[in-house]
Amino acid sequence: MTADFLGLSGVHVFVTGASGGVGLATSRAFLEQGAKVTLHYNTTSTTLAPLVAEYPSTTCMVQARIDDEAEIERAFAQANSALGPVQVLIVNHGIWPAKDILLKDMSLEHWGHTLSVNLTGSFLAIRSFMQQLVHYRVQDNVAVVMIGSTAGKFGEWYHADYAVTKSAMMGGLTLSLKNEIVQFCPRGRVNTVAPGWIRTPMAEPTLANKQVVERAFATSPLNKISEPEDVARCILFLASERAAGNITGHVVDVNAGMEGRIINPVTVLPKL
Repeated sequence: MTADFLGLSGVHVFVTGASGGVGLATSRAFLEQGAKVTLHYNTTSTTLAPLVAEYPSTTCMVQARIDDEAEIERAFAQANSALGPVQVLIVNHGIWPAKDILLKDMSLEHWGHTLSVNLTGSFLAIRSFMQQLVHYRVQDNVAVVMIGSTAGKFGEWYHADYAVTKSAMMGGLTLSLKNEIVQFCPRGRVNTVAPGWIRTPMAEPTLANKQVVERAFATSPLNKISEPEDVARCILFLASERAAGNITGHVVDVNAGMEGRIINPVTVLPKL
């Protein structure tokens, strides 16, 4: 993709959870387009060091616990001070507790932690983003792109806590925010990307299970596990006012055409 093809040169983008697979790929993709990127992380910043070294004048690293109100407010203040007002927010952070737990056996602590990080953390980041839009009177190339999941569309047994958070983001949050943001940014847009399985470090242990991969391929005509870059390119498109300036309130699937039914017999599935 040629530099500034999407009109993102100089646009300040804040990426939550930037140190992970999709967050890292998305941050690099924005930087390659000439954007300024605030790289948010919770505990681990080692993966971000190469980006900062490569783009020292257009990056800012901020550490904050995503579900801590004061820390998120501080993170946005730090981003504004370093690179100017944030124009685009990528709500990418999230946890997927790996342990399989039926809802009837799930503790309130487990349920609450997932909702706090995935949903309350999204609320806090979006609220701080919108407040600084008003404060700095930002109008150009304003967008929010959230990262949902096929779990929010089809559900995910043993992981109802995760599926609920993604359903809320893809449904009520996206549809409410797209009507609210235009009250102070008339061209502001809110969309969500909903990936299926992605080959990230967090997912690799699960994808090593042949049965999991077979189930994924059995419902997907493209027979493909997404790479982080597949998701990043869709995020860039939706973040670009030049490319997607009349698209808002939508959920875009990046999941190899996954359906809620089996369409490929296991016997014809490709090998990884």
